[in-house]
Amino acid sequence: MVRRRLLLAALAALAVVAGGLYWYVDRPAGAVVIDATDTDAVAEGREIYAEHCAACHGANLEGQPDWRRRLPNGRLPAPPHDATSHTWHHPDLHLFELTKRGPAAFVGRGYQSDMPAYDGILSDDEIVAVLAYIKSRWPATT
Repeated sequence: MVRRRLLLAALAALAVVAGGLYWYVDRPAGAVVIDATDTDAVAEGREIYAEHCAACHGANLEGQPDWRRRLPNGRLPAPPHDATSHTWHHPDLHLFELTKRGPAAFVGRGYQSDMPAYDGILSDDEIVAVLAYIKSRWPATT
């Protein structure tokens, strides 16, 4: 029983590492730069966020209530994107790919999420603008 749990834990860790490597190999390092000081991008991102993201992630990036607790359908509510969540821990490339391809593609293995992939809905520049807006709202220490 203990051996099986250790094996499952090791396989889960390997899947996370492999998934991260997949996203880094898919796009050259440094290809995505999200500049939270670019006032034009931040202004554009604020408008796009209001139209495409705020309904779930909140007008003030506060996320949905109890965002860490699964809903009855097994999916997680939308997390906040302010400094109270984990978003600011991720590198720009991960944020971009997660938004473009959606959490289900990013996580893989049949992961279910209410967040759509924005590829084909928003351009790469629009995705970067939204992320610039989000990053502009984080404290300087993040």
